[in-house]
Amino acid sequence: MTRIISGRAGGTVLDVPPKGTRPTSDRVRESLFGALEAAGLIDDARVADLYAGSGALALESLSRGAASADLVELSPTAATLIKKNADRLRAAGVRAPARVHRAHVTPYLMASTQVWDLVFLDPPYDISDDDLTKALVALAPRLSPDAVVIVERAKRSPAPAWAAAGLEPERDRAYGDTTLWWGRPLLAAD
Repeated sequence: MTRIISGRAGGTVLDVPPKGTRPTSDRVRESLFGALEAAGLIDDARVADLYAGSGALALESLSRGAASADLVELSPTAATLIKKNADRLRAAGVRAPARVHRAHVTPYLMASTQVWDLVFLDPPYDISDDDLTKALVALAPRLSPDAVVIVERAKRSPAPAWAAAGLEPERDRAYGDTTLWWGRPLLAAD
């Protein structure tokens, strides 16, 4: 069972697509969001959840005080479930907007004019390294200067090609067969 761990909608159960997605475990989300909150990265953040699946990462952010979330998911079944999950958060008192976009990630990013402070990329494990790099390159111009990008992939996957997108690695942490990589925009030289 996937649920919102903390915040205004804490305990809210989320529907998960029956196939084709790999929800981030509660243990990994709890550790991730503990680190994000400790760093002050959630309050009033503009969030993007790319390859959103159930929407758990963005919805957890909204429950904990993020200002808005854009959730990008290609699967029609998953996009419908994300909308239902967002409705559950609204029923629990979360008023920040959760905008669901049924689209391919890279073309969506190339057409978007949004700017985000916190971005989650949790692509299918079988996504190619090249496709992930293309998504990061398309994402980079849409990031605020202090943005944080978190990529979740299989432990056996190589680190994201941060430099190709003008981003720099910040840290990584493995949880069982999952690794979270954190990155940020390169600081402009003075």
